[in-house]
Amino acid sequence: MGNSQSTGSVVKEESKIRQAFKDRDWSEIKSSDSWAIFKIMSELVEGFEKLAKIGPCVSIFGSSRTKSDHPYYKMAEEIAAKLVRHGYGVITGGGPGIMEAGNKGARSEQGKSVGLNIVLPFEKESNIYIDPDKLISFDYFFVRKVMFVKYAQGFVVMPGGFGTLDELFESITLIQTEKIGRFPIVLVGKSYWAGLFDWIKNTLLTENNVSPKDLQLVSLVDNPTDAVKAIDDFYSKYLLSPNF
Repeated sequence: MGNSQSTGSVVKEESKIRQAFKDRDWSEIKSSDSWAIFKIMSELVEGFEKLAKIGPCVSIFGSSRTKSDHPYYKMAEEIAAKLVRHGYGVITGGGPGIMEAGNKGARSEQGKSVGLNIVLPFEKESNIYIDPDKLISFDYFFVRKVMFVKYAQGFVVMPGGFGTLDELFESITLIQTEKIGRFPIVLVGKSYWAGLFDWIKNTLLTENNVSPKDLQLVSLVDNPTDAVKAIDDFYSKYLLSPNF
């Protein structure tokens, strides 16, 4: 069974590679690209319509592989519950692991629990803690990331892998380049993130590829109380508070 699945994956991958080099006529290109454009538009419209009135929310990112008995899962759940008690809703990627923990914590406090799900080969189902009217499924990663940034007043980044890093650096880049206004980005787990930020300081900063002020765009914390406090403190400077 395992070998047949592996062989099937290889064949599928080879097919994608070959397809990229295949000559296509104009009608084929036009029909294919037109379909993609309409699909992208439909995802954007659905996202805008469902999320436009959700109110202040914080996006929680982290690994889909984190098990429910892991300390990071428990921490994400507690952070989400605290955020709701402080007047925020919670947005996650809608899947398992840290995403599930975030939605579960929001649900436990009867807060807004939003899931921006994406269909992947290894993540097909959304978690059960998302409000039914706030679950949106996407085919395109970039459309999904628009929703994360557009409708969140802050990011809480739990330990995760490539997807988590992608979301983290996209948000930092958008703020750094002033494409969006600054909002708080809070990384949870100092020991987990220490190596990455040592490299940023010792390599990127030394090579002048980032500036010292860029390092101030994120806060590193170790517990749920400090994570939520970092967001509250940020908005208190502007005399803003979420709507209860």
